Amino acid sequence: MPYKLDRPAADFDAASGLLVLEHFQMAYVTNDMDRALDLFRRNLGVREFTRLGGPMPSGGTMHAEFAWVGTTMYEIICATGPGSELYMDRLPQDGSFAVAHHHLGFLVQNQTQWDAVQAHAAAQGFDVVFRGDNPLVEFCFVDVPALGHYLEYLYAKPMGMDFFYAVPRT
Repeated sequence: MPYKLDRPAADFDAASGLLVLEHFQMAYVTNDMDRALDLFRRNLGVREFTRLGGPMPSGGTMHAEFAWVGTTMYEIICATGPGSELYMDRLPQDGSFAVAHHHLGFLVQNQTQWDAVQAHAAAQGFDVVFRGDNPLVEFCFVDVPALGHYLEYLYAKPMGMDFFYAVPRT
């Protein structure tokens, strides 16, 4: 008998903790996008992706691929040049091919939640290692060192929600 897990929507007070928002994304970084996409397609069953990329404000470039599988969006990132360290510093320095977990993504629903995320991170002594704002989302990366990966918070704008809806589903 097939089972489907009905999950309640996350609508929590972000001030109560950094993991209590809507977790919707799992992100990886790679130093070879073609090989990473081949791995996800051939071996992991994620067939179709949507590309997003271009110059970063710091001068580097980023290439990201997105795909939905069920209720989880997968993101694969490859970045080069100035500002790419946030993404690439956890990969092997010898240039050997790698795909590494980078962050969990959480969807912020409103300004109150956004402000609470910032306040809670500061109160816990966690560094907000990067903040960004683009036509799709306002976002930040919080470093919780014990986890070994970042927590990303995305406060989507209407264009960002349109993008999320347009990402292919496997």
